[in-house]
Formats: sequence, C-alpha cells, structure tokens
Amino acid sequence: MARTTSPLPLARTALVLGVAAALTVAGGLAAQADTIIDGPVNLRTASTYGVLAGSTVTNTGTSVVQGNVGLSPGTSVTGFTGGPGVIVGGTQQVNNGPARQAKADLATAYGVARSLTPQESNITQLDGRTLTPGVYSGGAVDLADTGDLAFTGAADSVFVIQAASTLTIGSDTVMTFSGGASSCNVFWQVGSSATLGSAAQFQGTILAQQSITAITGATVSGRLLAQTGAVTLDTNTITVPQNCAPPGEPSVTSAPVITSGNPTDGTVGTPYSFEVTASGNPAPTFSVTGGTLPAGLTLDSDTGVISGTPTTPGSTTVTITADNGEAPADSVDYVVGIDEAAGPTPGPTPGPTPGPTPEPTPEVPAPSDSPTPGVPAPSDSPTPGVPAPSDSPTPGVPAPSDSPTPGVPTPSDSTSPAFPVGDRFGGDDGDSGNLAFTGSESTVPLTIGGLALLAGIGLLVSAVIRRRRALSSED
Repeated sequence: MARTTSPLPLARTALVLGVAAALTVAGGLAAQADTIIDGPVNLRTASTYGVLAGSTVTNTGTSVVQGNVGLSPGTSVTGFTGGPGVIVGGTQQVNNGPARQAKADLATAYGVARSLTPQESNITQLDGRTLTPGVYSGGAVDLADTGDLAFTGAADSVFVIQAASTLTIGSDTVMTFSGGASSCNVFWQVGSSATLGSAAQFQGTILAQQSITAITGATVSGRLLAQTGAVTLDTNTITVPQNCAPPGEPSVTSAPVITSGNPTDGTVGTPYSFEVTASGNPAPTFSVTGGTLPAGLTLDSDTGVISGTPTTPGSTTVTITADNGEAPADSVDYVVGIDEAAGPTPGPTPGPTPGPTPEPTPEVPAPSDSPTPGVPAPSDSPTPGVPAPSDSPTPGVPAPSDSPTPGVPTPSDSTSPAFPVGDRFGGDDGDSGNLAFTGSESTVPLTIGGLALLAGIGLLVSAVIRRRRALSSED
C-alpha cells in the first residue's frame, strides 16, 4: 500500500509527540536530583580563621579572637596591632599568600553551601524552633531579640541555613545543642550581609558574600568569614571550634535500585545470612513492605542483611523496599526457601570381630574311655607278656577286680596324677573348651599315662608273687 501524505495523520503524530515530550519533561522535573553533602562543609585553609574579610577588619574594644585574623585583597586591619583586640593561638595575615588562599577556599565553601538542596524552604523567623540535621533556606532569615534556637542531632550531624539576602540575629539570643550536635557543623550561608545583636550567643560559621557586623558583647563559637566586604567587631569573643569531624563532599542524589538477586535457601536450625544490596545516593534503608520473612529471620533496615536461624521449613514470599528519599523507591519480591534439617547419615553396621582360626589337632578319645586322657584303659592294654588282670591264668588267684588285698588299688582306683583341662589344652588362651592341642604338646600326657600304667602293672605283679609265696609256705 502506498504511503499517505494526508495532513490528518501528520497532525495526529505531532500531537502524540508533543504529549510524550511534555510527560518526559514533567517526569524529569519530578525526578530532579538533589545536591547533598556527607559531612561538614569543607573550609580547607579558611578553617583556621576566626575572622576573614575582603575589604577591611575593624575592631573596637577588647575583642578576643582565638584563631587567625586575615584580610585580602584589602590591607587595613585596625584594633589588633597594639590593642585593644587580642589574637590568641593564631596570627594576623594581611594580603599575603595565606590570606589569599584562605579567601579562595572561602569562595569554594560558599558555593558548596549555596548549592545544597534544602529540605525546608521559605524559612524566616527561627525563634523557638528546633532544627534537625539538614538544609534550610529562606530570603531574609531572622532570630528575634531574646530568641532561642535549638539544634538536635549526633556529633556528625550537619546543619546548613541558607539566607538569600540577610541574616539578623537579635540581642540576647541563645542557641543550644542536644544529642551530641555542636557548632562545628553549623553553617550560615548569607547572600549579602549578617548582623549579630549585642550579647547574642551565636553558634556556627557565617559564610557571607558581603559583610559581617558583631555588636557590643556578642560572642561567637564559630567563624566570621566575609568574601568582599568588611568584618566589624566591638568587644566580642570569637572562638574557632576544635576537634571537628572530617569535612564531607557534595554529591548528587539518585533514586535507589535493588541490585541483589534472589536470596539463597536456608536450612532449619542452621544460621542464615543474606545481604540485600541497592544503589542510590544517599545510601537507602530497607524495609519489609509485603509478605513475611521465614520464621526466625529478620531484616536489618540499615544494612539490608536478612539473618537469623530458621525454625520452620517451607517457602515464603516477601517484598523488600529500598528507599533513600529520592523518588521512586524500589521494591522487589523475593522467594525464600527453608529446607528441613538433614537427619544423621546411617553408617555401616559393624559385624562380629572374627577370632583366630584354630589349627587342626589330632582326635582325642573321650574322657569316659579312660581315666587318663590319651592313655588306653587297663582292660584294653595290649602290652605283650602281661596278662590282663581279669584274664589271669593263675589258679586260685582272683581277678584284680575281686582282690581283697589291702593297699593294692584296682585300676579304677588309680592315683595317677590328674591334669587340669586348662593345663592340658593350652591353659591361658581361654580356648581350652575346644579340647584340642598340637602334636608337640600331646607327648607329655601320653608319656605320663604310660608310666602310670606300667607302675600299676608292676604293683599288681608284685602282689601276685607275694600271694603265691604265702600259699607255698603254708603247704
């Protein structure tokens, strides 16, 4: 199809592009970055000066400046050389290298303080207020006579008050601190000139574009630094703060973006830790904005670390949001799985410990066949020439089993020595119940048994001979 050149489609296209451009501009304005600072305004070499001016420094009365007094490019400093003013712990620098460098550093610090994005705008009267750390801006800023201004925060808390035109501090005013905040970190950026009323108790460093005037009796815990105009004193005390926190650096804010992946799985009863990370300036804080974490786990709002010891298995979905005050905040849905605790791993079942295998041994006749192990019974004796007692052919001589002859034991009454089973079969190894012994050990009982048998036969023969002799003598 041929392209059309009708003006109607062109008009529609132009309208769409115009709306898109307008939305883009509006979105850019809504997401405009801020300039912040992560510490005190960096004064560099100007930090050592209690008084620094551009045109003149004029003192009336016994003013005391604890720090340097400087002037550049002007050359007129009055009321200190020869009195009545006093410089303590510092020197007077007039239109020289140190003074010029301090003025250059003052200009840089002034620009940084002015560039910071305020958290509150259009301030005017400060009497009765308590300021928290941050940046405040207004046109002509004022603290009424006998007024009171409080600062609350930590030791590293920074307060910047921007006055586009003038700063007026009334007479007999008081400024106080709490929570660790101090005059080290209070900065007053003034677009034109500043005035401190009589007996005012002022806190902080004034960075004025033009001039600064301290009326009779006003005290300053801080600095009076003027870029182009004069600094005028009248019986004042200016004390430069000491041991202040390191200076910060300005930066541009950006909305947070969560950068970590899905959390790792955990196990019941095992300590768990996973860090949720995010980009953005300033550093964001973290919170659970949907769902729940597994039982036993918590989220550290400052570090983004999920930690604890899980108590319940399962899977849960939780929404974690990172926010640093810059729109839009970023949120991510995470799934956190918790596994059951692993049971003990079964090991191999131990079997019986095999004992030593006994060596084969020669068969031994049962003890019931002989009173002496290994020795044949007398009735079975094969000894040649020695008749068995029961077979004696001698007439009139009863068999040994019927012999009434006292003192002649029958074979069954033999007193052959007995040998304990444990001694016969090895004794001490605890295995005597096997009734086994080696060939070398069997010779001992056999020898003893044979000797016992021969002794018994000898006694029997001796008894028969005596009996025969007795019968012969009777005849």
